[in-house]
Amino acid sequence: MAAALLSTVSSFRLSNIKANPLRVPRLLAPPSVSFSRRQLTIRATETDANEVKPQVPDKAPGGGSGFNQILGIKGAKQETDIWKIRVQLMKPVTWPPLIWGVVCGAAASGNFEWNVENVAKSIVCMMMSGPCLTGYTQTLNDWYDREIDAINEPYRPIPSGVISENEVITQIWVLLLGGLGLAGILDVWAGHKFPIMFYLALGGSFISYIYSAPPLKLKQNGWIGNFALGASYISLPWWAGQALFGTLTPDIIVLTLLYSIAGLGIAIVNDFKSVEGDRAMGLQSLPVAFGFETAKWICVGAIDVTQLSVAGYLLGAGKPYYALALLGLIAPQVFFQFKYFLKDPVKYDVKYQASAQPFLILGLLVTALATSH
Repeated sequence: MAAALLSTVSSFRLSNIKANPLRVPRLLAPPSVSFSRRQLTIRATETDANEVKPQVPDKAPGGGSGFNQILGIKGAKQETDIWKIRVQLMKPVTWPPLIWGVVCGAAASGNFEWNVENVAKSIVCMMMSGPCLTGYTQTLNDWYDREIDAINEPYRPIPSGVISENEVITQIWVLLLGGLGLAGILDVWAGHKFPIMFYLALGGSFISYIYSAPPLKLKQNGWIGNFALGASYISLPWWAGQALFGTLTPDIIVLTLLYSIAGLGIAIVNDFKSVEGDRAMGLQSLPVAFGFETAKWICVGAIDVTQLSVAGYLLGAGKPYYALALLGLIAPQVFFQFKYFLKDPVKYDVKYQASAQPFLILGLLVTALATSH
């Protein structure tokens, strides 16, 4: 849910910062970082990787797209409108998997009925999971990744200085409290004696914080961090949807956590474009730790083997038609892996995710329907 997760800093020196520093709250920024309203300039020295080039572009390549800016993906147009910048930090492109996870959980409960009240509950739960808590997660992650983004994508809102530190921190708090508030409302609405929605939201928010923030910063470890991210995108929204309309059972918890290994693979896709900054900051993402070629196969292996295992589970549980449907949805994913991702995970990452991930999330719904019968 919070969502997710997501993504710590080894020995790193900042030098030659040509800006007038602003004060940064101690809990949200290392003391060795200086900010200006306009731009944060960072150079890495004496890393184990090849030397990071000190000259970086000040603008998005190709001028950028307004559509990409609103979605919060790379190739975004540089904006000055504060509300468009706020939406960009929330990365709406990351919301659909969380929203779909709520749908899967509601389907798995076996109790969802198409009436006005249930649809309204679902929409509130989707707002909690997507815009609020995923938006909180993404904004928080960008805040703690500002040094890395200053190397990889210096034109992003925070390192470029088009949004101030206080505006970012305010957004983080508003989204977090809004998500927790909606969770509490859902508990009352559903008549829960135990506030399970609130605790799921609180737990997901905590995972998001330790994923991005020191001292734990789970994203420094490619395995732990990416699994935490995958679980936040697959397990947590499913649990929320199922708990809202039914009972969250131990077997579903185990099944969705195993399914989250596929989410680990999806999370690795985003690590390839950040290798230079991750190396400079000492983050052990899988492409940094294993190299591009090995990491590519770890990525697709985690996605494919997980889904094949779930298909085998459904077949063993006496649900062959669901198993066959899931196998049919795995095939196009493998095709797009060879067509795009395995050729060039940096150049084709957006095309690959747009082409392959719809089949993965449809597979989630197939699994949810199978568990509800």
